Amino acid sequence: MIECETITRRWGNSIGITLPKEIVEREHLKEDERITVLILKQHPSIKSTFGMLRGKLSKSAQQIKDECRAELYHD
Repeated sequence: MIECETITRRWGNSIGITLPKEIVEREHLKEDERITVLILKQHPSIKSTFGMLRGKLSKSAQQIKDECRAELYHD
């Protein structure tokens, strides 16, 4: 299996991708040849989102949890 990263582009009413020249040459791909493409959409990892609000909130996570519990269980 060959892996490469590419960007989708609008072509009329469709979305298309461009394959890098190196892959086309290595696999001897020709125009109008049928190939199978495996699509794995990239999602932000938990590592990239963890701590993104650090320093932006005026309250600690514990204070926010305590306020939520107080509202939830308030008689």
